[in-house]
Parts: sequence; C-alpha cells; structure tokens
Amino acid sequence: MAARSDLLQGTLDLLILKALSLGPLHGLGVSRRIAQLTRNEFLVKPGSLFPALHRLEQKGWLRSEWGQSETNRKARYYELTSPGRKQLKVETRSWMRVSLAINRSLS
Repeated sequence: MAARSDLLQGTLDLLILKALSLGPLHGLGVSRRIAQLTRNEFLVKPGSLFPALHRLEQKGWLRSEWGQSETNRKARYYELTSPGRKQLKVETRSWMRVSLAINRSLS
C-alpha cells in the first residue's frame, strides 16, 4: 500500500468496511472511496486491496458478485454483509479508543 502515512495493522480492513458501508463498489471504486474518505492520505494499491477484499469475504464480512462497471467492463462488486456491518462497529469503537489514547499521550 502506498500512502503518505503508514497504516497501522488492521486499519485497511476498517477503511474497506467503511468505504463499503456507503454502498456496493468494485475494487477500484473501493480504492477511490478510501482516498476520498481520507482526503488522499491513504492510496491503496491493488496488491494490498484485493487480498484484503478476499480475506474479508472469507470472514463473511463481505459478499461479491460480478457486474458491469461504468466503462462496461466486467467487474467484481463488493458489499457489506450483516456481520460486516457489526464488525465495522466493533472496529470503529476499537479505533476510537486507540486514537483517543494516542491523542492523550501526545498532549
């Protein structure tokens, strides 16, 4: 993953879940949404993104199906499952605790 800031382990999963919470996307769309959500702080390359999407699908947090992209190409679209929405809440709470603790330590 190329980024101007290094991601902590597990942050990519959280960002993917958040990106897909707004609706189904194909892989490139997920990458673009993450860039948009982070104001281009995190630019996720395919070599990091697709293994993560596959891993999250294996965990049951995502499901996918083939469809047509906006350029009429065949693309795999991903969406959150109910367990994925629950996991997004769990990971968001965890990240907020970590973030608060780090902010306190830096103050």
